[in-house]
Amino acid sequence: KEQIKMLIKLENPALVSKAIELISELVTEVRLKVSEFGLGITAIDPANVAMVSFKIPRSSFSHFEADKEVLGVNLDSLKQILKRCSAGSSLTFERKENFLNIQIQDRIKRNFTLSLIDIESDDKEMPTLEYSSKIEIDSVDLIASVEDCAVVADSCSFIVQDRKFVIEARGLNSARAEFSGDEARIEAENCKSKYSIEYLSKFIKGAKLSNKTTLRFAEDHPLRMDVRTDSLELSFLLAPRVETED
Repeated sequence: KEQIKMLIKLENPALVSKAIELISELVTEVRLKVSEFGLGITAIDPANVAMVSFKIPRSSFSHFEADKEVLGVNLDSLKQILKRCSAGSSLTFERKENFLNIQIQDRIKRNFTLSLIDIESDDKEMPTLEYSSKIEIDSVDLIASVEDCAVVADSCSFIVQDRKFVIEARGLNSARAEFSGDEARIEAENCKSKYSIEYLSKFIKGAKLSNKTTLRFAEDHPLRMDVRTDSLELSFLLAPRVETED
């Protein structure tokens, strides 16, 4: 049977480029999945603490012809190539046997080939978890609050108390930001969970891609963070830090 060759084209590569850069801080190699729905990546960091899922729907591509494809790529290499795109560039991915042909078209046409790699991996999906709290917050506020906490500690707590949402870090010093229903959309029960700032600092770079960020969590429960725009979906999952009593 005649195989459909894989050829997909994006007119606005900047978002992809930023998302790939972000994911490369969590994992070094990923399986890029291309299907009739679009392009997706799901990966778990080596420490098994965080998970990331990234999707570009088919509607975001100006040209999309592909069967199911799984492309194993080294993210650092892909990131360096995507950095060569400028504001008005278009980006085309084409599979040629064991290579991914990447074409950047602006005033001139530039071609890169990226060697595909075999990645042993179970196909993971974002798990469906129960959350007692859902907060929709302005991304700039979330970014500022996590950066505040990073000044004083290496972990911070997300707290819902009396219909307020609090992001707080306590070490020798402390930092605290409080949001009422005026500043954030809070659909939540009282709960508290603590997370690593090292990971949150990576995640909030994703929050910069959209005006709003959605947070879901529960008592001592993983955090799910979602960033959506018309042209992409980015989700992170982060295990809580559970304090052990001595």
